[in-house]
Amino acid sequence: MSDESAFHAFRPVPKTGVIFVTSEATKLGFSSSAPDWCNLGQGQPETGELPGAPPRVKEIPIHVDDQEYAPVAGLWELRESIAALYNHLYRKGMPSQYSAENVCISGGGRAALTRAAASLGQINLGHFLPDYTAYEELLDIFKAFTAFPILLDGDRGYSFTADDLRREVLGRGLSALLLSNPGNPTGKLVDGEELSRWVSVARELDCALLLDEFYSHYIYRGRPGQLPVESAARYVEDVDRDPVIVFDGFTKNWRYPGWRITWALGPKAVMERFASAGSFLDGGGSKPLQRAAIPMLTPEHVIAETNAIQKVFREKRDRMMSRLERLGVRFDRVPDGTFYCWGNVQSLPPPWNDGMGFFRAALPAKVITVPGEFFDINPGKRRSGRASRFKHYVRFSFGPSMDVVERALDRLDALIAKG
Repeated sequence: MSDESAFHAFRPVPKTGVIFVTSEATKLGFSSSAPDWCNLGQGQPETGELPGAPPRVKEIPIHVDDQEYAPVAGLWELRESIAALYNHLYRKGMPSQYSAENVCISGGGRAALTRAAASLGQINLGHFLPDYTAYEELLDIFKAFTAFPILLDGDRGYSFTADDLRREVLGRGLSALLLSNPGNPTGKLVDGEELSRWVSVARELDCALLLDEFYSHYIYRGRPGQLPVESAARYVEDVDRDPVIVFDGFTKNWRYPGWRITWALGPKAVMERFASAGSFLDGGGSKPLQRAAIPMLTPEHVIAETNAIQKVFREKRDRMMSRLERLGVRFDRVPDGTFYCWGNVQSLPPPWNDGMGFFRAALPAKVITVPGEFFDINPGKRRSGRASRFKHYVRFSFGPSMDVVERALDRLDALIAKG
């Protein structure tokens, strides 16, 4: 009896892009502690010390009552600290301010997004192509809403204006839109006046914006003297009435992915629904880690960490793009944010000229990448089985340290030169 037919009660559950590539690499000996592997497929940033960044936390105290469950919505003090941080960064002088009740804590980004998906009604929800691989199962498993794909065009640099948003909301009858901003994998950022217009359209047409802002501190453009961060929270008029929900956490912007401390921020009534969903989905996050997170939410800590991230990761972005372009990889745009380069490999010699071929060819050299087809989000596999429109793309991560990035690019250079 095959593995697929051994248990009739269960359906096959696909792996997300990062899990697939690391699973395939594991068959060849990969592990996160193996120093000879170069993981350009990783979805996490380097987690060690960075010049100018606050010292890394290496131990945490466990309080007596930390042995008990945390509230499903999270520790009140942590929720207060998050609300205060958003008010400081984005809402100075504005009459409507976030409070603890506008925050809901989860044990990881996927848990936060799953709570959101479980809270949606029988609506039409839009999502972009390409976008974060984990959205595919998320948008399929909950049957209350119907997911509608919106294709972004590489020839336009994946731009999508507020006028485009209005047309899609009205034309498809969308009640919600899910997206990553900056975008994973393209690095496209919607910010400033354009993001303000998006929020205005959402407010006017009552379309909930569900914004995955996990890379919002990895932004490589901005005005001198201003902290290069962005959030739709900056453009909300009334925190309890505007249909804007943002998701963020310690995973990327604080470089503590193992802590699984994340949050949703939005209207109180929506956060109550998320907490109710969490009560049956996941039960809430780690209490001692939530308590330990509070000191790292001060503006001083966040500013120092963000400035350090900017310097180190911008250098890695520029180095990776320069070297990949010399190999023949082409880019639709220079990434505004994230720590990914979204490259078109079609001009390379076979088997390097499509994403899966590139991935397979690089594995023996102990280099991991993610084929672009995983970002062609197709909930329920409702679209036709023809080849993915992102077949010739690869997502390259510069999340690892510079020495790992350089070593990986050296290996790719040598392999592709052999033909």
